[in-house]
Amino acid sequence: MIGAPMVSHVLPSLEIIRELVARGHRVTYANTDHAAGIIAPTGAEFVRYTSTLPVVSNEWPQDPVAASALFLDDAIAVLPQLRAAYDDDPADLYLYDIAAYSARALAEAQGRDLVQLSPTYVGWEGVQEEINAMFAGLPGADAYRTRFADWLARCGAVTTDVDEFSGRPRRALAMIPRAMQPCADRVDTDVVTFVGPCLGDRAEQGGWTRPAGADKVLLVSLGTAFTRQPEFYRTCVAAFGGLPGWHVVLQIGEYTDPAELGHRLPSNIEVRSWVPQLAVLEQADAFVTHAGMGGSNEGLYSGVPMIAVPQGAEQFHNADRLVELGVARRIDTADATAEVLRSALTELTTDPRVAARSAELRAQARAEGGARRAADLIEERLG
Repeated sequence: MIGAPMVSHVLPSLEIIRELVARGHRVTYANTDHAAGIIAPTGAEFVRYTSTLPVVSNEWPQDPVAASALFLDDAIAVLPQLRAAYDDDPADLYLYDIAAYSARALAEAQGRDLVQLSPTYVGWEGVQEEINAMFAGLPGADAYRTRFADWLARCGAVTTDVDEFSGRPRRALAMIPRAMQPCADRVDTDVVTFVGPCLGDRAEQGGWTRPAGADKVLLVSLGTAFTRQPEFYRTCVAAFGGLPGWHVVLQIGEYTDPAELGHRLPSNIEVRSWVPQLAVLEQADAFVTHAGMGGSNEGLYSGVPMIAVPQGAEQFHNADRLVELGVARRIDTADATAEVLRSALTELTTDPRVAARSAELRAQARAEGGARRAADLIEERLG
């Protein structure tokens, strides 16, 4: 497995890797030290590389061309490291993250098969044309494509068309519910299989116990990358602090000091820098989320109604999709007053239609097969 160092991209693959190791396969997982700790419990052999991506500073550009260039730069830097690790010991099959361009280049140069593990939605018929139209005319877009094509021509890859290489995998397993996929009817099912969230029990993350006397539990989490939001957290305290019957687990991440929330918090507010999110969601009655794909998947898998407060990237599209599915309300950060948040929580958790739809989508997500089905399909590919 050749991954990308963003935690939100690593977590979805871990249960598949654990399953393959348990079945007796020799599995290596190439990534950076940033992800080493969460990969170790899978039993895979860790292969270290150094990335140029800003996963430590968390300073990602908003400009789409600049953001795309980051991943191309990373591929250029990482590929020689992967060749040093794998040229003398090539894999029978390479699994790779959607952001790991270096993995496809490596596999093609070695003449080996590969399967993409996608932690987010996959391409559909016509999407590349839509992306190219969006990029057309943006400063630096033409130079980016030229540089990408030049790299493909000299890196050993067989596929030298930029659109084909970056957007059309040979084989892909989508680790999301099919319900979250845009234009699902236009996805090539000969190439892509939706295996749903691959979560496992995540026992290594520890558990969480619902406090005695808590009639209902609300989890507030903006994931791992968009957590520097002290003002929003203070709004959540104002919205849900002292709310009768509710216990609130407020995850604030590593970039916010708990002191920024005030020194006298209501007794029903539990502030954590990090929580075992799935363990909390399994006992929760509602979820305030940034609508990242990981959080959206876990919310659907747990059957929990969601208040989606998107922060960036694909989260705005995810939030709208959750609303379309009938299990969420979207509230943009600028509109997220205490009154609006509290009202949305009441509406969601008292609407029987939301409860029924949440249960229906929970059953669908679990029926897609998860890590065991993914491992079966990978073994078929190895066949």
